[in-house]
Amino acid sequence: MKLQDTLKEYAVKAVETLYGVTLENVEIQLTKKDFVGDMTIVIFPMLRQVKGNPQQIGEAIGAHIKQSAPNLVCDFNVIKGFLNLVIADSYYINFLNDIKDNPQYGLAAPNSKEALLVEYSSPNTNKPLHLGHIRNNLLGYSVAEILKAAGHKVYKTQIINDRGIHICKSMIAWQRFGNGETPESTGLKGDKLVGNYYVAFDKAYKTEIEQLIAEGKTKEEAEKQAPIFLEAQELLRKWEAGDAQVLALWKKMNSWVYDGFGVTYKNLGVDFDSNYYESNTYLLGKDIVEQGLAKGVFFKKEDGSVWCDLTADGLDEKLVLRSDGTSVYITQDMGTATQRVKDYPDVKGMVYTVGNEQDYHFKVLFLILKKLGYDWASKLYHLSYGMVDLPSGKMKSREGTVVDADDLISEMQQTAKEISQELGKLDGYTEEQKEELYRTIGLGALKYYILKVDPKKRILFDPKESIDFQGNTGPFVQYTYARIRSILRKYNEVAIGKPQVTNLPTELHEKEKTLLRSIGQFPAVVQDAADNYSPALVANYVYDLVKDFNSFYQNVSILGEQDPVKLDFRVALCRKISEIIAEAFKMLGIQVPERM
Repeated sequence: MKLQDTLKEYAVKAVETLYGVTLENVEIQLTKKDFVGDMTIVIFPMLRQVKGNPQQIGEAIGAHIKQSAPNLVCDFNVIKGFLNLVIADSYYINFLNDIKDNPQYGLAAPNSKEALLVEYSSPNTNKPLHLGHIRNNLLGYSVAEILKAAGHKVYKTQIINDRGIHICKSMIAWQRFGNGETPESTGLKGDKLVGNYYVAFDKAYKTEIEQLIAEGKTKEEAEKQAPIFLEAQELLRKWEAGDAQVLALWKKMNSWVYDGFGVTYKNLGVDFDSNYYESNTYLLGKDIVEQGLAKGVFFKKEDGSVWCDLTADGLDEKLVLRSDGTSVYITQDMGTATQRVKDYPDVKGMVYTVGNEQDYHFKVLFLILKKLGYDWASKLYHLSYGMVDLPSGKMKSREGTVVDADDLISEMQQTAKEISQELGKLDGYTEEQKEELYRTIGLGALKYYILKVDPKKRILFDPKESIDFQGNTGPFVQYTYARIRSILRKYNEVAIGKPQVTNLPTELHEKEKTLLRSIGQFPAVVQDAADNYSPALVANYVYDLVKDFNSFYQNVSILGEQDPVKLDFRVALCRKISEIIAEAFKMLGIQVPERM
């Protein structure tokens, strides 16, 4: 049982004994660092049921708990209605002894909770993945891993936007300017090659617009009448009509992109259990519209278009089917959601990792699905996130000013190499081991810098700052992990042949107690991060844990401790901290090096 739960039980018993009242709820939190104590019971909410002076009530409850559980609470103080409890050293000593050999500490039993589907990435097949996709992928993958750690069965998926006018633009540009070149003939990754033609389309389109304006057309007329744009529109019509030649080119160019995406996903360390393609899903949802009309959820206007009236819910009327019978994005999303539940019948909810510019869309989608009566619709979540900016400014795909994901990963690895060489701590490494370490540090820096920020906040990403070995960075945590693993290796070398220590210490150093208090919070952090779909909670927890460890390391002798009982206890403490760091970073998709 968690410490908070145990203390709540004692608080409830104390109030029942002292005041004859059964508390509805007990608010308990970590004691603030400025005060003496480990856990704090807040008295003020009790005053609705227990009448009296909060100072006196706190004193009475504290005395009762201390008397009832002397091995749990050794002292207390009350400050302005906050009952601060000092937890006995013996509790923390036994706590570590209980969990030190449990590799699953902090994690729920696998697949012990409802199945959830997490969607992320969802790229367009007309360009390579960029920095914005990196945040999307890292968030989605990490949330999936956190949900797994909290006991959920998780399916990871993506919807690939492989159809539409933007795809046709790349195809037309390749037909016009490509001279038959391929990824093999150019040596370019397929997604980069196709992306170059998307940029080439935009360049040619702008030139044609300028020419038409010079001939007397308005800007609006020129944009609609530019020959290259009309060709793209015609290509889209042929695609929708099933033209064999157009479909063959579409499949060929998309296959180049998929191969390129696969390389980037592997380098980024993310994966998927399934893929959905918009070319297969864009016709889904029309049957749901018919069902919605029958149920009265939708209504038809005079022109034959179908709408959902959400004005009573504070939203607008939403088009779900055009007058010509074609679907809109919301129709496709309704169809895709129901298709996924057919594909994964045990799914009870879904998480959509999509930028915050789509907040309104998902509010509408979830509300419509609820009105249609799907039981899983109450457990849909939009993992909305802010954009990622660079010091150089915003990115624009069609102008070719995006930060390419592959280039950024490579740059992070190179920066890690330069800093590691400056620090000069790689003696005895082979070149292969060095390169692997640079990759681990570079990727760790990138992922941590992005994931430590609340998803809803916008990020200004600075590669140099992210890779600092000091402060709230991935390399700082990785370096601390490697330091702990070094301590454990040295201990194992001197411990060979020595008798095993079975006794436990009788008291703790204050720095040990601080660490054990932090370790005790790990299960709650995992659950809280899962409940809030927030990797930032895990990242910032592990940073605080690492700070506490470094303070412990600087103030308390570990391997130099002469008392074998204290020595073994501190080594066990170090080992458990390293395991928690590794588990937390696994949830963030970050590797931890054994040596740095």
